[in-house]
Amino acid sequence: MAYGHRTEHRLRVRARVVLHAARGRSNARIARETGLHLDTVRRWRGRFAQTGLPGLKDRQRCGRPASFTSLQATEIKALACQLPAETGVPLARWSCPELAREAVTRGIATFVSASTVRRWLAEDAHKPWQHRSWIFITDPDFRPKAERVLDLYARTWQGLPLGQDEYVISADEKTSIQARRRCHPTLAPGQARAMRVNHTYGRGGALAYLAAYDVHAAKVFGRCEARTGIAPFMSLVAQVMSTEPYASAKRVFWIVDNGSSHRGRKAADRLTAAFPNAVMVHTPVHASWLNQVEIYFSVVQRKVVSPNDFTDLAQVGDRLRAFEDRYNATAQPFQWKFTTSDLDDLLARLDRHIADRPEESSFRATA
Repeated sequence: MAYGHRTEHRLRVRARVVLHAARGRSNARIARETGLHLDTVRRWRGRFAQTGLPGLKDRQRCGRPASFTSLQATEIKALACQLPAETGVPLARWSCPELAREAVTRGIATFVSASTVRRWLAEDAHKPWQHRSWIFITDPDFRPKAERVLDLYARTWQGLPLGQDEYVISADEKTSIQARRRCHPTLAPGQARAMRVNHTYGRGGALAYLAAYDVHAAKVFGRCEARTGIAPFMSLVAQVMSTEPYASAKRVFWIVDNGSSHRGRKAADRLTAAFPNAVMVHTPVHASWLNQVEIYFSVVQRKVVSPNDFTDLAQVGDRLRAFEDRYNATAQPFQWKFTTSDLDDLLARLDRHIADRPEESSFRATA
């Protein structure tokens, strides 16, 4: 302990006091050689003599009495788990300062700081200042439609594995990508300074970005159009289906959502009429999250569009096309882990939730 490199400094000093005492030195001499007070030397010699090595450790201390009881902390956590409107407070969401103020108003505590409330909520991972949106499943054929999409991601169709000459394409449109001309140049990041983008801008128009993503090859085909619609979408299909290996493939499955440019049976028939080896597969209503191209669009939003600073629409299009080439050079397929088993678990949880709250079941039936 006296010479160990990993021994705490205070334990090392106390161990040296014991070693000096073992050599027969007086307390006064030990105090001079170690730089400690005489009473400190006497204390650690006495403790070691009584209990040995455990006596060199600090004793348990009671510390300052707690300022708040566990009941007070629990009541504030319970308050955070209620909607403010239900308690008569004109707020949309709780914040820590507002919770602290409300706790004092209700007499839960005479005073409590926002930092104390934040620490209590962190213990249970409560974050009432955040919110997430959700939506009921309204498509009566949700499971069979979702199952078809998930099976295609697993390279199966109607219970049979896909062949080497069969491909899965995920397609959609990213609408209204604006060209915002900043009134002052964007400043590059510097030491202890983030990149600075001027808030004021001039509008340079907007375009739509259509993309088709090969799910298993991680290859993107994109094009920029002035607007979305049937004709722009079919141009994207022609762009993909006119190239190999899709032109000579046995089947090419096109996974799309229920957007107006590719909705319903007419869109599927139109696709098959133009390209007999193309099969359109729709995701369920309100389930665009099953479409993998949305993941690619999120990458585009983070790496290309934000922060929006373009001189004109031509620069937007050039940036998007250049990013496609860069992405295709290094991209790997997304690690899609949501399977049909996960789908069954999700639907079972929703059914239990609706069974517990019959008013939501009636609302869903009305919708």
